[in-house]
Amino acid sequence: MTEACSVSSSAMALAQELASLLPATREGFFNPYATPHPLDANSNNPQAKLARLGAHLDCDPEVICVGEAPGYQGCALSGVAFTCEDQILSGAIPRVALLSERLSSRPKGPFKEPSAAAVWGILYELGLAERAVLWNAVQMHPHRPGNPLCNRTPTTSEVMEGKPAMLALRSAFPKAKLVAIGKKSQGLMDRMGLACDLAVRHPSYGGKPEFQASMRAAFGRRALPI
Repeated sequence: MTEACSVSSSAMALAQELASLLPATREGFFNPYATPHPLDANSNNPQAKLARLGAHLDCDPEVICVGEAPGYQGCALSGVAFTCEDQILSGAIPRVALLSERLSSRPKGPFKEPSAAAVWGILYELGLAERAVLWNAVQMHPHRPGNPLCNRTPTTSEVMEGKPAMLALRSAFPKAKLVAIGKKSQGLMDRMGLACDLAVRHPSYGGKPEFQASMRAAFGRRALPI
């Protein structure tokens, strides 16, 4: 069961708009807000993911962090970019209600995503977690056909299908700093006609220290005391 979580009508309307601007699920390209995932627990349907997205968007963000595309261990199941099942279950994501039920039916336990831990870790460290929105150039999970439990690099044409949603998100929060996480994300947003305020290395494949250093240099300050 999900604990009660009040989400503003404007944030929910934005979530619905963004979801409506994404393409439909097709072979090798999964829309988490339109189609159940093979590993979704019974309660973790597309509507639940959309509700979590609405809660995530319910803020006045100082920063929008943009990746390339969701991974199968994270947004494909959670509905929020750079956010995994383990973080949702532990109540680690601001504005998103703590859950007492699993998101996935994975026998080994909740999914954990290293990149998700790195991104939220630095946001908390810098006092940005409550005023951060996370998204992807295309908020669709690209995978090899027939194997939803893998990640593949989206084609350029696939990523450009995320342009309408990316532009709508930018329009909704015009004052927020736009941060591209990874060179691929930066290049994709350049093609979309969006200027990044900052481009940082992706934390995967040994990039975590450089990612953290770039974020600290750009936003460095002490987190507010709890």
